[in-house]
Amino acid sequence: MPKPDFFYLLPQSPALDLAHLWLLLSPPIVGGIIGYFTNDIAIKMLFRPYKPLYVGGRKLPFTPGLIPSNQEKLAKRISDTIMGSLLTPEELQNLARKLLQTERLEMAIAWLLKLALEQVQGLNQQKTAQIVANILRDLLGQSLPRMLKVLARREDFLEPQLNQLFDQVLLELQLTEVQAHQLSTWFLKAVLPPDVLRQAIVDFLTDRNIKIIDEGFREKTSGTYWVVANLFGVRNALTRLRTYCLDEREASNVRIEELIQSLSIRERAQEWLQNLSMQNLPVSTVRQLRKTLRDGIRDYLQNSGTGMIQGLSESLEWEEIASVLLNRLRTSEVVTHSLVPVSQELALVIERYLERDLEAIVAQAIPILNIDQVIINRVRATSPRELELAIQGIVKSELQAIVNLGGVLGVVIGAVQSISLLLQ
Repeated sequence: MPKPDFFYLLPQSPALDLAHLWLLLSPPIVGGIIGYFTNDIAIKMLFRPYKPLYVGGRKLPFTPGLIPSNQEKLAKRISDTIMGSLLTPEELQNLARKLLQTERLEMAIAWLLKLALEQVQGLNQQKTAQIVANILRDLLGQSLPRMLKVLARREDFLEPQLNQLFDQVLLELQLTEVQAHQLSTWFLKAVLPPDVLRQAIVDFLTDRNIKIIDEGFREKTSGTYWVVANLFGVRNALTRLRTYCLDEREASNVRIEELIQSLSIRERAQEWLQNLSMQNLPVSTVRQLRKTLRDGIRDYLQNSGTGMIQGLSESLEWEEIASVLLNRLRTSEVVTHSLVPVSQELALVIERYLERDLEAIVAQAIPILNIDQVIINRVRATSPRELELAIQGIVKSELQAIVNLGGVLGVVIGAVQSISLLLQ
């Protein structure tokens, strides 16, 4: 049986023919080296050189690398891809819904409220007190007077409140025995003391009034009183009384004081004040008094209330009031405990608002945020070296696999060539 041709290519002795062995092994080795380093160079040429190279004033081809030379287009393509496929308006709405869940909103609002409270409690309290003082001063000194002046023009302004005040306070008001005694005593000592009564008697008993009283007694009395009035008259008695009050001031004051005590004027006044009550008045009179009170308060607020409130505002020390208010807020347990329910209510309000207008908000926010331009600027600002490191950090194993695959393919192709040579 004849032997195959490649049998004669093999060495016929234990010492291998190095020339024939190199002829068979060199194609796989060379092919593997070329395939490995060619892929490695191709991958590196994606990024390197980072800057263009010049020889004789002419730029060498393939410099800079593929990605650095097309970084502007790459940034635009990345932005278009992200905005067109990843960050669509629908995805942004879903992302906003996840970020703005009620629980997260509640926690954020509670944190902001606590932060504001801490700022009030911190070193900025003086500045905060000044701000609060300005707000209170403007509210009471400017805003409230203008608002009251406008509201007072309405016929029903404060009508329920004033009616309730009249019915529950003034209508039910009745002095106690102690209050009536104190008021009657004050009235007789401060308002109508003996000297004031004496001067009132003197002012009343003028010559004209004495004449009128005397003539009235003479004309309108009858019987025994007519005889007394016409024989003796009252002119001389009243004239002497006036003269006595003018000449004997101290004595007349003592006599008036004795008359007040003997006639029990203080006790009678106390009894009258204690029995004084609007409930004893007719219903029509009470209704008229209530209406008169309401109209009087409305007219006063409309005409003079502005100046009164502004004067009151100017007389108050608003910074001290604001400091007291802030100190009270700082130590108030009610404020601390109310942060949670307040944050819950605000979160619910924001949630209802977002459910209705989230699509419109996102549509308005996208142009404002300008995300596509942010992506483009970020890619532009990234150096080629940083891009290379970032990409290699993500797909380093895949790029190495490509390099290795080039070497394997080179070995395979070289082996095929060696087998072809061997068959020949």
